[in-house]
Amino acid sequence: MRRLLLVASLALAFPGAASAHATLQSTTPRFGHEIQRTPPLIRLHFDQHVKVLPGAIKVLNGAGEDFALPAHVQGRSVVARVKPLKLGAYTVRWRAISADSHVVSGVWTFGVRVPAPAVANAYGAGGPTTTEHIVRWLWFLGLALAIGALGFRVICLRGLDVPLALERKLVVAAGLGVVVSLQAGVAAFSLRSEDALQLPLGDFLYGDLSPMAATRFGHAFVVMTLGFALVLALLFVSWLLDRGDLLVPAFALSLLFVGGLSWSGHDAVDAGSSWKTAIADWVHIGAASLWIGGLGVMAGLLWFGAPELRRAAFASFSRLATVLIALVLAAGTYLSIVRLPHLHDLWSERYGQVLLVKIALVCFALLWGAFHKFLVLPAIERADSGFLTRIGRSLVGESLVGVTVLLVAAVLVDSKPPIQRSHQPSTQRGAAATLGR
Repeated sequence: MRRLLLVASLALAFPGAASAHATLQSTTPRFGHEIQRTPPLIRLHFDQHVKVLPGAIKVLNGAGEDFALPAHVQGRSVVARVKPLKLGAYTVRWRAISADSHVVSGVWTFGVRVPAPAVANAYGAGGPTTTEHIVRWLWFLGLALAIGALGFRVICLRGLDVPLALERKLVVAAGLGVVVSLQAGVAAFSLRSEDALQLPLGDFLYGDLSPMAATRFGHAFVVMTLGFALVLALLFVSWLLDRGDLLVPAFALSLLFVGGLSWSGHDAVDAGSSWKTAIADWVHIGAASLWIGGLGVMAGLLWFGAPELRRAAFASFSRLATVLIALVLAAGTYLSIVRLPHLHDLWSERYGQVLLVKIALVCFALLWGAFHKFLVLPAIERADSGFLTRIGRSLVGESLVGVTVLLVAAVLVDSKPPIQRSHQPSTQRGAAATLGR
């Protein structure tokens, strides 16, 4: 995390220097392109003259064998001839010195008679780390807080006389969630790019991120960043002018743009995926965010901040939670069957093992919620203030279980589902066998 903060600080502190280095304009072969035969050469064309370094261009197969011959400069291009390539996936890693003396670097992939692998799977990339799991967890927490605070105000407190102080706290909570999600999104994109580039900090500042930005994850990151920036603007105007009506479009946009995670995740791009799995994942994320975030907001802000609304808010959220839990369970069950068609995958595959932990935590949260709905709700109308205070502590406990569910979900999203042979074309199987770590 310190490394990411330093990158952001340096980019802000030295905008002129950051924009002066050479920029890669085109490549041969193109990013992510499938070709039918060995290319005569690898060409990188820049917007300014550059100098080559030893090993300026490397063409690596899945075993790390380099097929590139020594590179040289041709005008504003760096070129290197290539040894004959066999069928398979290849990673190109390059380095050059731009006119401002900075070392610019990058990576892209192509395939010879097979589809090019994702740049995040380039040779040398290590895959998700603990830091990435934590960052994605913070991303989920921010989204849950934003969607939960907005949904709780728009749905559960609709028609109630909400104190201005509580109204403002809900807006601030939603704004905080958006800010956290924006920052975590930047960190997630940077970490994934750094893993693909395999560069030290000094070189990462001048790394070419365009191949990563061109992926579905990159597109989703850009769209979600712009979308939630709009949500943040609506929240600021709502807080500034006390315009509660602006929270409705902010809530709708939050639910819409959280779908970016589904559009770029396993349930949209992996073998066996379809528009149905992408929509199911969207429903799963949206409903879980509203459920867990709304529960946390009710426990943290309303229960002890506006005791006069406890009974009405509890009853309203109980009804909403019933619908949300049904959506979470239906979508989650469908996705689990698609991703793990065999029962033994639950304990034989790492993805299934993480899923089992998530299922256990969700079941625990459901039992806790059932206690609130079927035992607490009927008694809450006749309960005294002391009883309601104890229930508040119980709500906090259930919220913490939900936070833990999001942590396991972050690990699950970064885990690769088992390959489904029946859905994998032969060319993709060849690429998977050729591309190694």
